[in-house]
Amino acid sequence: MSFLKIFGGKKKDAPPTTGDAIQKLRETEEMLIKKQDFLEAKIAQELQNAKKHGTKNKRAAISALKRKKRYEKQLQQIDGTLSTIEMQREALEGANTNTAVLTTMDEAAKALRAAHMHMDVDKVHDMMDDIAEQQEVAREISDAISNPVAFGQDIDEDELEKELEELEQEELDKELIMADTPTMLPNPPTAEPAVPARPSRPVPARRHAEEDDEDMKELAAWAS
Repeated sequence: MSFLKIFGGKKKDAPPTTGDAIQKLRETEEMLIKKQDFLEAKIAQELQNAKKHGTKNKRAAISALKRKKRYEKQLQQIDGTLSTIEMQREALEGANTNTAVLTTMDEAAKALRAAHMHMDVDKVHDMMDDIAEQQEVAREISDAISNPVAFGQDIDEDELEKELEELEQEELDKELIMADTPTMLPNPPTAEPAVPARPSRPVPARRHAEEDDEDMKELAAWAS
């Protein structure tokens, strides 16, 4: 016979989850708040009854005040209960949040552990070294492509500089010679400028005929 059967006990049920406990506490809070509203209404009613009876019916007025006091005491107890339930609910909500956070962190740790199971640290270092080496090769190739091809590398630069100095000296000598030579200005004109001749007018044909007749007459007189 088991221990539970001897003492007439029974196996305890599994404890509720934090979510279920929080939900039940919220339901209890709602019920107590409704009870508060009811008691506040009853207190106001009994106070009104006491005022109504007053000195006319002293016993009824005192009974109303007694009921009001009981309602106020119940209301005070409910206020304390609500404060306790509120603190318990906040503690459960905090525990529920912590549980969710811890569960998420545990799952993340398991996922990270599973991801690292397929990784070898030495292989990762070798891979990174290989990547760095390939990047260096790519950089050298880029530098080689971007540099222009050099032609005529066998030419002596000292000779080129000497030739350049000779050319500069020649130009300097020419400038000095031009500076020492006086500038020859043209002599001013002494003769008066010639007046352009007027164009001759054409001789009329009749005048030419008369001159020919006179010449013929002189020739005939000389021949006779």
